[in-house]
Formats: sequence, C-alpha cells, structure tokens
Amino acid sequence: MKNVDWKEIGLDVLVDIVAGMLIAVGVYNFALNANFPVAGFSGIAIIMYHLLGLPVGIGTIILNIPVSIFCYKFLGRTFFLKSVKSMVISSVLMDYVAPLLPVYDGSRFLAALCMGVLCGIGYAMIFMRGSSTGGQDFISVSIKKVKPHITLGIITFVLDMVTIVLGTVLVFGDVDGLIYGIIVTYLMAIVMDRIMYGIDEGKLTLIVTERGEEVAERIDEYSGRGSTILKGMGSYSKAKKDVVMCACNNKQMYTIKKMVHKIDPKAFTIIMESNEVVGEGFKEEISEL
Repeated sequence: MKNVDWKEIGLDVLVDIVAGMLIAVGVYNFALNANFPVAGFSGIAIIMYHLLGLPVGIGTIILNIPVSIFCYKFLGRTFFLKSVKSMVISSVLMDYVAPLLPVYDGSRFLAALCMGVLCGIGYAMIFMRGSSTGGQDFISVSIKKVKPHITLGIITFVLDMVTIVLGTVLVFGDVDGLIYGIIVTYLMAIVMDRIMYGIDEGKLTLIVTERGEEVAERIDEYSGRGSTILKGMGSYSKAKKDVVMCACNNKQMYTIKKMVHKIDPKAFTIIMESNEVVGEGFKEEISEL
C-alpha cells in the first residue's frame, strides 16, 4: 500500500480552496446577474438557476453525477478522485461563500472581463495540480480518448459553443449576450494558457558567428546566462561557424543583442519566442499537470 503524502494532499486542498473561490466569485458575483451565457457545466448550471431557481453549485454537482459515472473508465482513478474533490470544494464555495460577497451589477463588459480573468486563473491553478472541476473536462477527455484524431481544442470549442448558444436561446435571448459569452470563453482560454505556460516564457537566440567562445563568455559576463556552442558550416561558403544558443528572459535579450553586435558586427542573430524555459536560472521543474 502506498504511503499517503499528507503534505501533497494538504497543498491540493489549499489550491482548490483558493482556485475555487476565484471561480465562485467569477461565476456568482460577476456572471450570474450580467445576463450572458457561460461555457461549460457552470453555464448549464446558470441556465438551470434562471429557469428552475436551483443554486449553481448544487446544479453543477447534479450535472456531474451521470457524467462522472459514464466517464470514469476513460479518466483513471487518481485524476477522477482529485477532480471530484476540486468540484465539490468549488461548488460549496459558490453556493455558501460567494453569496456573502457583493454581486456586481454594473457594465456587462466589465463583468465579462472580470469573470474571464478570475475563472481563467482559478481553472489554471486546478489544472496545474493534475485535477479539474469535472463536467465538460470529463467529457472532453473522454471524447479525446475515443477519437484521438480530434484535437482537444476543437472538442472544447464545440462543447463551449453548444452551451453558449443553448443559454442564449433558452434564457438570455439577445445577440449581445451571445457575443459576451464568446468573449468570456476566449478570455478564459487566454488567461489559462498564460498562467500555465507563459509565466516562464522568455527568448531563445541563435547567434551564428566566427567568435563563438568570446560571444559565450560575454553573454555570461553580461547576463549570467550559460550558453551552448554548436558547430556549423555555411551552406554556400562552406566556412566553419559557431552557433551560440542561449535562453534568457525578455529583459536580458536586448543587452545580449547589442553586445553581440559589438563583438562581431557580421554575426547572424536569430531571436525567437520561447513559451516556457525549464532549468537552472528559470523554472526548476515542470509543474504537475
């Protein structure tokens, strides 16, 4: 029997509480009275709230019961149990804590922005702990297992649009609401990607030069970054070249570019975006997803 890592479980619960509170505030305090449809099971729960008066958290749990039973075999025991934990915590916070806070009753556009940012951060925190909030996530993962040739992005987009259109037709009934729903869905996706993959972004440079060792030494002197020297050859001239490869953050790249030009004005410098840099001097390890 495996030893229970209580520290890890405690951290999971803490993250679920913080992330669940962000999601609860985004949905209950900003989206509920703003009259625009929301994607996912939260969106369906909001529809049930407007039509039946059922609390959003309870509605989410009710919707998840048959989906969880059907999708269990596709998900794996660990992911399933962690997701149930996250779902229950976020639902309780939505029904019993979020109502204690003021409900925003201003601009629909600002409500959409706030919900998209708060929920995007909350969902990203949960996903980075190897969990989910159930619902549509269960369906998306299960469909992907059955139809691996369909990308997860397409599956999620189709499910999101079905929920948004359904909410517009059954409850809100205006084109503006549909547009706001699409904005929220897009904004949540952008924020989630930024949190999960963009925090440790930087630049990657490839410097083609005849003075590779000097360039590498000066890079270390100027920025404290190590670099790798690759051996290359010009395809036309057949002359031997050094290719200095270096990853650094955005602020350091400008200094490195100027320094390289001073050392070797003829150097060919390629600068590329790097969505995530993992290793010494950057993020030490990959977050558990």
